[in-house]
Amino acid sequence: MARVDGRANDELRPVSISLDFTENPDASVLIKFGKTIVWCSASVQNEQPRWMKYEGPENKGWVTAEYSMMPGSTSPRNRREGRRGSIGGRTHEIQRLIGRSLRAVTDLEKLGPKTFTIDCDVLQADGGTRTASITGAFLALAIACQKLIDKGEMAELPFRDSLAAISCGIVDGEAMLDLPYTEDFAADVDMNVVMTGNGSFVEVQGTGEESVFSADELSSLIKLAGKGVKDLTAIQADAVKDYPNLVKFFTK
Repeated sequence: MARVDGRANDELRPVSISLDFTENPDASVLIKFGKTIVWCSASVQNEQPRWMKYEGPENKGWVTAEYSMMPGSTSPRNRREGRRGSIGGRTHEIQRLIGRSLRAVTDLEKLGPKTFTIDCDVLQADGGTRTASITGAFLALAIACQKLIDKGEMAELPFRDSLAAISCGIVDGEAMLDLPYTEDFAADVDMNVVMTGNGSFVEVQGTGEESVFSADELSSLIKLAGKGVKDLTAIQADAVKDYPNLVKFFTK
């Protein structure tokens, strides 16, 4: 089966990353997976969340995330959730996924009493918005931490490993990597995989869409995802070439 954009089944869409997309956050990343575009920004507060102040320890930090689809990210226009009066279930689930994925690779004790909020705003959606968000969010978090190190406000990078995420699925019986919307919509099996740079799993979300899948098919999807995350880690390393310490971290 020929893919809609002519890629090989194990090939990522074109990925591009721009740093310092905006100036006001502590770090800002614009990440593109094909036609999917996400703005990820990191903001640092020099205090713990209010709930953590009561639970301790007093030097522990926190990482959280927010996710939003901008009105013009889809056609027809996506209505702002604030106008609806509450955050939808999909949005709530995705921002929880981003936050816990970031915390999985972060030593919160090394953050100090700080709160890192990562905002992931989808500017254009064409499938894989959550995986692009996680990949860009980790870069934004890493750059924010490196800037604190450069200013003498943090001793070392607080990460156990790097982080990236990718989608994959089975379309017309074939396992494919990094699905755009047209393939995702037609997929018999849809999967999102969050992994570290060294190949450990953070989270695997796999679902049969009016279908089931075998252990062999699951294995083929996991293998595809592993290749995709390895490729994304190399792209992340290239994106931070102006931060030598981060390059060493991504390529260790």
